[in-house]
Amino acid sequence: MRHDDVPKEFHDKLRWLPDPPYHVPFVRHIMEVLIRLGRPFEFKGDDQIEARWVEHNGTRCKVYRPRAPKNDAALLWIHGGGYILLETYLDDPICRRIVDELGITVVSAEYRHAPRHPFPAALDDCHQTWRWLQENAETLGVHAGRTILAGESAGGGLAAALAQRLHDEGGVQPLAQLLFCPMLDDRTAIREDLSQEPFYVWDNANNRSGWSHYLGQPPGADDVPPYSVPARRESLAGLPPAWVGVGTADLFLDENETYAKRLAADGVDTELFVAKGGMHSFYTVLPDADISVAFWSAMFAFARHVIAEAR
Repeated sequence: MRHDDVPKEFHDKLRWLPDPPYHVPFVRHIMEVLIRLGRPFEFKGDDQIEARWVEHNGTRCKVYRPRAPKNDAALLWIHGGGYILLETYLDDPICRRIVDELGITVVSAEYRHAPRHPFPAALDDCHQTWRWLQENAETLGVHAGRTILAGESAGGGLAAALAQRLHDEGGVQPLAQLLFCPMLDDRTAIREDLSQEPFYVWDNANNRSGWSHYLGQPPGADDVPPYSVPARRESLAGLPPAWVGVGTADLFLDENETYAKRLAADGVDTELFVAKGGMHSFYTVLPDADISVAFWSAMFAFARHVIAEAR
């Protein structure tokens, strides 16, 4: 089983952390309450980074701007949560790390959650934040044509979907897409073999719930709306360069590997990073573990390369 590959240090850490059944409405409600209680403790900026919320176009985003930028690139970050929970401020550590390492401005999109707001609400909100970033690039001190899309889990799925939508709309395109263990394919949720396996953080019961609420229909149906399930798109040609990172003990391993291979086959410059024993979001659970350090190093190397190439 994939679970057996997880390094002991992660087993020891996760033994003391809750593994909630997010598919249970009451559990999601408790999580929402706990998240609200944590808001007063969010990152509000320091000597190195200015942090502020911006209301725009019916939604909002959190801007992390280095006080001494290294260049004029920017990154639009999209948080995870299975399309059904979590909030932007919870990814303060990830956004701060990106700012510290790359010296660029990060704009983190807030978006509405299913089931109250099914597709396309979340994608529309992220699209609005992309538009706001483009329209306010000069004020932000960034170059509109040097913006990277990035996201984790459901946020990675939204980043991939947004890249597809922007490609079809034309205009300024993302410099690249960085997909952290992205949630890309609803058909994973109907795989009985995966439903029998234990997975840390996000299992297939939660996955079925997330996709069902987001799509407003059972996962695996013959037809899904365009941009709702990135892996269902027939052609991936013309999309921006992609970095896909996932662990071998992640529920999304197969769909991530398949998507990366399809991107490469369709001519997209693609790098796939697979961490042996990495469970979902392992790089945030223990960021100093060997596999996490390798994950971050590979992602930052790819990001630096595409930023340098765009000069």
